[in-house]
Amino acid sequence: MSTEHLDVVIVGAGLSGIGTACHLERDLPGTRYAVLEAREDLGGTWSLFRYPGIRSDSDMHTLGYRFRLWSSATALADGPSILEYVRDTAQEYGVDEKIRYGHRLTRASWDSDAQRWTLQLPGQEPLTCSFLLMCSGYYRYDQGYTPDLPGLDRFGGTVVHPQLWDPETDYAGKRVVVIGSGATAVTLVPAMLEGQGSGDGGAAHVTMLQRSPSYVLSIGRTDPVAEVLSRWLPRSVADPLTRTKNIAQIIALYQISQRFPRFVRGLLRRATQAALPAGYDVDTHFNPRYDPWDQRMCMVPDGDLFRAVRSGHADIVTDTIETFTEGGIRLASGKELEADIVVTATGLNLQMFGGAEVVVDGEPVHLPDTMAYKGMMLSGVPNLVYMIGYTNASWTLKVDLVAEYVVRLLRHLRDHGLGVAVPERDPDVEEAPFLDFGAGYVQRSIDELPKQGTRAPWRLAMNYAIDAVALRRSRVDDDAIRFVPARAGRVPEAERAAG
Repeated sequence: MSTEHLDVVIVGAGLSGIGTACHLERDLPGTRYAVLEAREDLGGTWSLFRYPGIRSDSDMHTLGYRFRLWSSATALADGPSILEYVRDTAQEYGVDEKIRYGHRLTRASWDSDAQRWTLQLPGQEPLTCSFLLMCSGYYRYDQGYTPDLPGLDRFGGTVVHPQLWDPETDYAGKRVVVIGSGATAVTLVPAMLEGQGSGDGGAAHVTMLQRSPSYVLSIGRTDPVAEVLSRWLPRSVADPLTRTKNIAQIIALYQISQRFPRFVRGLLRRATQAALPAGYDVDTHFNPRYDPWDQRMCMVPDGDLFRAVRSGHADIVTDTIETFTEGGIRLASGKELEADIVVTATGLNLQMFGGAEVVVDGEPVHLPDTMAYKGMMLSGVPNLVYMIGYTNASWTLKVDLVAEYVVRLLRHLRDHGLGVAVPERDPDVEEAPFLDFGAGYVQRSIDELPKQGTRAPWRLAMNYAIDAVALRRSRVDDDAIRFVPARAGRVPEAERAAG
């Protein structure tokens, strides 16, 4: 039986993979492609994570696709709404028919003579393809990160990581401790008080235990500008205006935070102080050690975290764990937290390409030896693009840009009779960390990731306005890319007919 060959294979049916497939359907009709999804559902994060209150931590007008704008005034949407949006998008463009579920990529091997990738899929027949798009993000989805927690085995209650949340977990009337201070933790605290996911009422009390605080910014659950524009203008005009306004806000907030950190820190402190009870110790619980946007800022809709604290049913404790006890947690300060349930919202592990091994001409690719080209390809690795979104803005903003560039690149290959595109590293370009971001999940894995350079095209600006120009207007055939003509008959007709 002949091996099935495709023009393009997309790995991952989450927000990135579905969006990229839609770009192919729209702009390169006739492309033979498939979307490989290891799980039995599309949606990625939004079908996997089921913890109480799961929602976006970026506004939906920029997290939504550029080609299919988010049309609701809701700014921070819940997980089910986002999943519905992704599913509807896949159906509208016919991408849902191209998804192959239960297909986990474990090894991708490039053969320069054949100018193709061979993909190993346990339990499935191997596939070959001319171009490989890695859209599985950079999180490890089968397990989250849990630090060493002294005495955890002594604890008599329930311990759960949000990434593996069991919807049957009953926290009604229970004392809950959420360990962590990031987006997941600040989402869980008010949600568990409201009883989301339980049906029997909320927790009796929720404590957010953090080793160090994060910046927390309250934004409206709905976008007032979007509401006004939608009343007076048609959607075709109102939605792009809202998106443009929100992109400008994101860029402005980040740039001002980087250039005037003390000013922004002061603004955030005053806003937080005003949202909490008089005399609340803001400087202990909401005054991070780092400057604004050195790590991702936590957005809370309509200040729900602050409302939870004001209610008296939630509190925030900044301390370190000495040990777990049978009934809770004893802290370094000597204080004890009683708990029936402990939620370890302690972060995620990074994993490039969903854990698949990448091999070029028989040699395994060691990612730290490679350099990222335009934030989407790797030096020395032919015909492979990976999708990683922004850390300082909505993920999809960058994914859309990269998908547009992929269309340009594939069209260039087709129109010029080319079979291979491979970035070639410039030895004069100095190395820099792949992600210039202080978050713990990045720092724990930074030595396992590729490098980026200190100048373009080996470095992106991480600024949507600048990157949009670079990726939409720059030459595809720049000096950093080596192209190889397509070899005649590299895809036998019998293989094209297979499948």
